[in-house]
Amino acid sequence: MEDRSDRLDVQLNVGDRVVQVRVAGEVDIATVAAFRSALWSAPARPVVQLEMSELRLLSAAGVRTLLAAHLRIRARGGELVLVDPTPMVARVLRATGLHRVMTILEPTRVVEAARRPVSAGVVGAPRRSVPVAAAHRPQAVTARCLPCAA
Repeated sequence: MEDRSDRLDVQLNVGDRVVQVRVAGEVDIATVAAFRSALWSAPARPVVQLEMSELRLLSAAGVRTLLAAHLRIRARGGELVLVDPTPMVARVLRATGLHRVMTILEPTRVVEAARRPVSAGVVGAPRRSVPVAAAHRPQAVTARCLPCAA
């Protein structure tokens, strides 16, 4: 399934256990109905992955839709997983507290970090390395709000 407009592109890929939803463009008051429609039309599966690497904008209407989709999918026994949000969208997720409610995976940044050379650091300190297989597995991201960081 594909829903495309000049400002939003949503594509659904349905598998046996995972529904992948790729969203690109902007989710705002003008495009949120198409975004909501795509999330609501996703069939019941254990995992719904929302790939956000090409999402430039997530407005308050988009945040409400994400939260409603999270609750709806969870009520069916599934999980909504946000994958690779852009820095702008990640900021919105942190500011609204959704990063504490939903699982957020950032595979692109994990792979980039694994490719960087390990610096020598302090003499005598053990060097950390990332196994190649682990670099390609998505890792959950935990973030804390700066005012709340304790």
